[in-house]
Amino acid sequence: MARPMLSRALLIGRLAARDLRHRPSEAALLLLAITAAATMLSLGLVLHGTTVRPYQRTRAATAGPDIVATAFPGPNASQPADLAGLTSLEKARGVAASSGPYPATWASLRGGGYLTPAMVEGRDQAQPPVDRPELTQGSWIRPGAVVLERGFAQALGVGVGDRVTLNGRWFTVAGIAVSAAIPSYPSVCAVGCILDSPSLPPGHPGLAWTTRAVARSLATPGEPLVWFLNLRLASPASAATYAATYDSTSTAATAPYLNSWQDIAAADGRQVSTEETVLLVGSWLLGLLAVASVAVLAGGRMADQLRRVGLLKAVGATPGLVALVLLAEHLVLALTAAALGLAVGWLAAPLLTNPGAGLLGSAGPPSLTPSVAGLVVAVALGVAVAATLVPAIRGARTSTVGALAGAARPPKRRAIVTRLSARMPVPLLLGMRLAARRPRRALLSAASVAVTVTGVVAVLMVHARFDANPSAYGQLGNPQVNRVGQVMTVITVALIVMAAVNALLITWATVLDARRSSALARALGSTPSQVSAGLAVAQMLPALAAAIVGIPAGMLLYGSLKNGRSMTYPPAWWLASVVVATPLVVGALALVPSRVAARASVAPVLQAETA
Repeated sequence: MARPMLSRALLIGRLAARDLRHRPSEAALLLLAITAAATMLSLGLVLHGTTVRPYQRTRAATAGPDIVATAFPGPNASQPADLAGLTSLEKARGVAASSGPYPATWASLRGGGYLTPAMVEGRDQAQPPVDRPELTQGSWIRPGAVVLERGFAQALGVGVGDRVTLNGRWFTVAGIAVSAAIPSYPSVCAVGCILDSPSLPPGHPGLAWTTRAVARSLATPGEPLVWFLNLRLASPASAATYAATYDSTSTAATAPYLNSWQDIAAADGRQVSTEETVLLVGSWLLGLLAVASVAVLAGGRMADQLRRVGLLKAVGATPGLVALVLLAEHLVLALTAAALGLAVGWLAAPLLTNPGAGLLGSAGPPSLTPSVAGLVVAVALGVAVAATLVPAIRGARTSTVGALAGAARPPKRRAIVTRLSARMPVPLLLGMRLAARRPRRALLSAASVAVTVTGVVAVLMVHARFDANPSAYGQLGNPQVNRVGQVMTVITVALIVMAAVNALLITWATVLDARRSSALARALGSTPSQVSAGLAVAQMLPALAAAIVGIPAGMLLYGSLKNGRSMTYPPAWWLASVVVATPLVVGALALVPSRVAARASVAPVLQAETA
């Protein structure tokens, strides 16, 4: 039993390998399509949890707190912050050590040619037992000098010895430091901000440390003092539960608000987690395009392999063996693409896991676990099987005589399409009939374009949100938005490239399928240009419908990723441009293979069909 099975496997392997060698360009395109989807999926999966390590390293180096308790003033600053309630936490059950309370306020900072808000925290010159900011350059605070959080200093482009102003008062930058008590720039407000003064410039505040006296002197009625108390718990792992329990039971307007170290770590890692979500969504979009690519390649190759199927059946091959031969080469390519995608994703992940200047160290090499590898391989194989199974089964069920004769599957003819197109210009007539004769291929083409337009519209909505209120990000901008925008742009380019490849493949499959009808059209008086334009129109019609469908689909995709933010719609002319440009681009791509086919000699095609 084992020997026949081994012989069968060897036969399938040899036949699949021979077919791949004879069609290297198609195999390369298929490999590229699945590799792109596998790479994006690998990146999205290996990014999970990578920012925890830099935060933990920073927390250890700075004696980071387990809890940061903040006392805010009452509504409209009518009541001062409850400082007594804050200090009472120092002796609460489960608290092992503390530092503070430290005063903080918000001021306008000018430095490095930028004007931006800053949270100014007053500290002592002696370092406390909990939350000791780690200096990476320079020295600690002193009168007349400030220390800037490293991510903030990097965004400003200032260093030790430079001069900055706070509410118009000059200070020297004494040092650059990092801390685990407050999220790094631009996520400082994750612990709460009061930005009510009209004198403050727009944007995300950064963190600056000064003496207590300076912090108090900078406070204004619009930017009153708040107070921070850093706590170390006897059980650091319970910090999230401790903070949630306290916050849920405190009802007074001025009661302290507690943030756990887990909350702060999540705020520091929000950039990478957003990239992770974008990459996962992008991988599924690319996966859908990969399915379309494989389906087009498999269906087109089936037309070329009909005679081979007949020969296999004539020498005794069963329909099951024929189907396995047709599936095997695509499964081999899928496994190769999965391996390449995992390798590229693992190598590219460090480019996206950079936690920024606000944390110490790096995320290190991402962990490529067996579960991640297994999921990527399963998705790649699923893409290949989903797209190849139907053509393989259809080919295996083809009769031996029909396959040897090379008879193509007759297209469907619809009387209503014939009547509607009869009085149209020749290119539109030919295009409508070609699109209607192969409805599944037209649907596949439309789905490919719709997926691409969906991604493009989602990116346009991201840019529209930024363009609608650029002042919200201030002069410094938002590095998180910039990096996520770059990732989305890369995914969009990949979607457009794969959609262009699909358009070329579908056009070529249509060209091969329509050889006889195109030759007849030319024999009856159509020019090569009209035939070529008709083949292009056959791709433009589904592309136009797909562009219209892709607009609301892109809005829905953006809505699922906006994380509670309000919807910002791009200008109508942007969306109209997408609807107009999409079929034009698809038509231009389709002209390349259609012109080649339209100039072929008519006589050999008609002779072959009548032989």
